[in-house]
Order: sequence, then C-alpha cells, then structure tokens
Amino acid sequence: QVQLVESGGGLVQAGGSLRLSCAASGLTLSNYRMGWFRQGPGKERNFVAAISRSGGLTYYADSVKGRSTISRDDAKNTVWLQMNTLKPEDTAVYYCAATRQFGRTSSSATTYDYWGQGTQVTVSS
Repeated sequence: QVQLVESGGGLVQAGGSLRLSCAASGLTLSNYRMGWFRQGPGKERNFVAAISRSGGLTYYADSVKGRSTISRDDAKNTVWLQMNTLKPEDTAVYYCAATRQFGRTSSSATTYDYWGQGTQVTVSS
C-alpha cells in the first residue's frame, strides 16, 4: 500500500534551518503531484508548498515564500522541504501529501489522496 514517511523535524532556534524528507513507497512517485502542509497547535492544517509531477513547477504559501524550497527525486522516491530562517510561528507538525488528481488546486488539502503521519518542527525564540 502507499506509504509516505516524513523525517527531519526537530527542535531548532529561530533563524535556523531544517530539511524535511518524505520517503514514498507503494507508488510511482513520478505520477504524483506532491505537497507539504503543516498544522500548528489548535490550528487548521495549512498549505506550505507543492511541486508538480515533473518538478518544473513549485508553489509556496506566502508565509514561507523566499525561505523554503520544495524538491523531488523520483529515482529516490523522495521529496524534500528545505526551510531556512525559521521563525517560532513555523512551529507545527509537517505533513507530506500525494495526489494523482488533475485540475485541482495544489494548496487545498482535499486535493490530496495520501498523507504521511507527520514530523514535528519546533522553533524556539
């Protein structure tokens, strides 16, 4: 079955960096548009970034634009989210998601068919 496993979260000071990984199995990654979402304490799950099947198109939430980079390597069945200049408000559980659907917005959680269990990112001030 399809599995998405996130890793790379942790505790970091404000201004620091983290690289989150999403290891995919049970699917042909090149067939999927991939996304990252996050959910802070008491908050809704919000879009962070997405990458097209080819990797040629990327999308970012305004809150992380310029500080984050999403990338993929289909041969390694892995998607990454590099986050720099982290802020306390970036504290959240970060989720990886995959979709085969066409024509639906990358920033909507309902677009995605598969989700990982999440990895905690905590940014201290």
